[in-house]
Amino acid sequence: MPWIVGVSGASGTPYAAAVLRALLEAGEAVDLVVSRASRLTLLDETGISFRDAHWQDDLREWLARGADGKPGTFDVDVSGVRYWNAGDLAAGPSSGSYPAKGMLIVPASTACVAGVALGLSKDLLQRAASVTLKERRTLAVAVRETPLNGQTLRHLVALDDAGATVVPASPAFYAGATHIQDLVDFVAGRVLDAAGVGHGLYRRWKGELGGGSEAGRPGK
Repeated sequence: MPWIVGVSGASGTPYAAAVLRALLEAGEAVDLVVSRASRLTLLDETGISFRDAHWQDDLREWLARGADGKPGTFDVDVSGVRYWNAGDLAAGPSSGSYPAKGMLIVPASTACVAGVALGLSKDLLQRAASVTLKERRTLAVAVRETPLNGQTLRHLVALDDAGATVVPASPAFYAGATHIQDLVDFVAGRVLDAAGVGHGLYRRWKGELGGGSEAGRPGK
């Protein structure tokens, strides 16, 4: 069964890329939903146009880039990805009978958070999230916005009450970050932790001060 990964229009497409790479590296199947707004963000942050007719080539180019925008940083096999158009409300993930392990929304915009919390199902991303909640499957929401107003905070509480895990895109520094990719990977790793997917994206805390100063990154 696949993990459904929804990419909304918030800034933070490198977070989504890191999550997708790690899922594929772990041998997980992925169903990908890219919102209309996120295509504009992806174009702005990477210069990549995500096109339905050429999604595999565009996805491969996107995932190959590091968080610093350098192309060819990663070599990624995207054969484990199935793509669904965000406007296709008849797609597999729109139904609870469609088998899936759960869903990861990364990054999650405040508009996306509101839509899922209110059950609007305005596109496939929101509908798939609503299905995930009603079927009591894992839903991790990596909200990326600051500051947060009261309305968004109430929506996040509603998602928590509904069983979702809210994972703010808030990188930590104790793991010894020396590069922007380290900070991105920390957030991606926490999203995967919420889903119970194994990875080596960051050095875990072991109760020893100074452990983050060791050279090198796990799994790199």
